Amino acid sequence: MRTRQDRPARIPEVDALRGFALMGILLVNALMMAGPYGLGTIPDPGASAFDRGVEGVVQTLAVGKFYLMFSFLFGYSFTLQLTSAERAGTSAVPRLLRRSLGLLVLGVLHAVLLYTGDILMTYAVLGLVLIAVRNCTPGAALRAARILYGGLGAALLLVGSATLLMSDAETAEADAELAEGLPVLVARYRGDASSVVRANISLLPDQFLAALLMSGFVLAAFLVGLHCGKLRLLADTGNDRARMRRILVIGAAVGLPGSLFMALALSGPLGPRWALFATMVGMVTAPALTAAYVCGMLLLMKTSRGARIAALFAPAGRMALTNYLSQSLVMALVFTAYGLALYDRLSPAVVVLGALVLYAIQLALSSRLMARHRYGPVEWLLRTVTLARLPKDRDRSAAI
Repeated sequence: MRTRQDRPARIPEVDALRGFALMGILLVNALMMAGPYGLGTIPDPGASAFDRGVEGVVQTLAVGKFYLMFSFLFGYSFTLQLTSAERAGTSAVPRLLRRSLGLLVLGVLHAVLLYTGDILMTYAVLGLVLIAVRNCTPGAALRAARILYGGLGAALLLVGSATLLMSDAETAEADAELAEGLPVLVARYRGDASSVVRANISLLPDQFLAALLMSGFVLAAFLVGLHCGKLRLLADTGNDRARMRRILVIGAAVGLPGSLFMALALSGPLGPRWALFATMVGMVTAPALTAAYVCGMLLLMKTSRGARIAALFAPAGRMALTNYLSQSLVMALVFTAYGLALYDRLSPAVVVLGALVLYAIQLALSSRLMARHRYGPVEWLLRTVTLARLPKDRDRSAAI
């Protein structure tokens, strides 16, 4: 039986899950970058029923789920980073601190130049918590995640339910106030390169508040990933199929209704008065659907057809950071004045179709690159910062 030291750092299931998560993240980010009404944050007066239906599908199946999957995998991969440092006979903390600094720098550049909805800065900061609790027991990590999720979830539902006391007129007035600044935003994203940067910077305070709001769930997902990583649960899932089936069924039963409720409020007939409360319900139930996705994918990968699907996703997951940033680069070239300036000019259906085409291209390119190289370009750069030297071929570590 292999010991922890002998196990390879790369786990195909982790790479495949990370590649799958990239697809969901792309669908959400594409709609957010395409215009000011992304995913019903502010009602679009010109949206057709079909447009709202497309947004509703993405809200139900993707919004809030895939960043949690990525966060879970970040926590799991953190344990592989610890093992990598142990195998190399060096202290893990300096490595991990340099890695967090590298993520922070990439995140700042990403948010200012390309997309304000960056997740890398959040990972860089909350990753410090993982470093601080790296020696905790698996049980302690799971208990902390449950407490964090329970406390934050209750607070969000309480705040959201309070908004139900507002009248439809009050809600409409608040939405109208938010919409007043949208023409300026549209003009900036269609202007020139400097106006795009100014627009991104102007949105950073709101994005900071949004990141602060979701940071509790991100940290909880980190801790669940840390728990699973310490137990190496994804290294051999063959003995846990019954439990994964239960999680799949329960997660879907809890997560899908909550997500559907959110979609019906933001893009459906429920109306703006329900929007904030439904959003909170969607956020609180999203981890259940994320868990269902993870277990469903792991079960699928144990089948012959699922193994082929995993082989398709895994190369993209191996270079997830490169793909994540290149997604934003391509979309910035399409939607902003960096390139075509199609901001607020494409329907949600066209945006989603374009995102799927982009993802298919990334799958093909990732497969070719990973057949020839150990790291993607940005992974190589971050690995260099982490090690404080150029990576060698024998260096093995988990992807971001």
